[in-house]
Amino acid sequence: MKIGMLTSGGDCQGLNAALRGVAKTLFGAVPDLELYGIQDGYRGLIEGIWRKMELREFSGILREGGTILGTSRQPFKTMRDLNKDNTDKLTMMINNYKKEKFDAVVILGGNGTHKTAHALSQNGVNVVTLPKTIDNDIYGTDYSFGFDSAVSKAAEVLDAVNSTAASHGRVFVVELMGNKAGWVTLYAGIAGGAEMILLPEIPYDTMSVLRLIEKRNKSGRNFSIIAIAEGALTKEEAAIPKKERKNGGSTSGSRLVKELTEHLEQDVRLLVPGHFQRGGDPTPADRIFCSRLGAAAGELIIKKKFGRMVALQGKSIVSVPLDEVAGKSKTVPIDCEVLNQARLLGISFGDD
Repeated sequence: MKIGMLTSGGDCQGLNAALRGVAKTLFGAVPDLELYGIQDGYRGLIEGIWRKMELREFSGILREGGTILGTSRQPFKTMRDLNKDNTDKLTMMINNYKKEKFDAVVILGGNGTHKTAHALSQNGVNVVTLPKTIDNDIYGTDYSFGFDSAVSKAAEVLDAVNSTAASHGRVFVVELMGNKAGWVTLYAGIAGGAEMILLPEIPYDTMSVLRLIEKRNKSGRNFSIIAIAEGALTKEEAAIPKKERKNGGSTSGSRLVKELTEHLEQDVRLLVPGHFQRGGDPTPADRIFCSRLGAAAGELIIKKKFGRMVALQGKSIVSVPLDEVAGKSKTVPIDCEVLNQARLLGISFGDD
């Protein structure tokens, strides 16, 4: 059996743990296994860059961040664009798969990666995928790996800024990752004790933010922590069609800080942890989750059940068809249980 593995899209914690889970499962069950690491995501499959790997190469990587295979972004919308030789990337990947006589390819990635994986599957490539993204927005799974680790990193930032905000009586706006889905900001905001959480799914009112800060100041709590997702919008911004929005390259956090500074006498600071959230070692929860997903993916390959993504539903690891996943995303429902419970805790979402 000849299997290729690749990690595609943005990196995150847990990729190596998931690769290890797949490799240990396959090496333990397939006597004649040939396992190849495809370099730098889909680019490696497009250009034919891979190397044979041994079981020993997966030793000691359970707790390491990043990916030993490298990764790259290859947008799905460009997969059918013609190259100089009149071929497209998708065709090149299919041809390389057939030329190398792979039996299957294991693909770890997010939403865009799964669109391409589905297209490969529809064109005769045996594919098994694992849901990877800190955004937790992959459809068909309760959680994606990397999410728990990113929440931990973001909460660490909120924890650290709390004491300095209290010491100086400042307002801190902490801009966290999440362009279309606010899962990281929601969970980290709760864990980090933010007074207000602003999400892409819930357009906010700037006056609501000001009222909250003024209320805290009058009560003697002269500092505030606001967790805002990078994709958050005011109600006015959300009412404008996306193509017509003009932000001059500013971010959600910087725009909010500008508004608050104009209305408050307090010192208002912006903090953007950025890629800190997706770096470093995976949490123990992600290591366990990745190991389970990796084992389940290996089992699908052994049983020759292709065109599927391994997923967590409830407490069980299951698999779902790629055609039920590709092209869909999972944003925060405005009536979800976690969000409603956050409101009960007194956390504002800027919509009151």
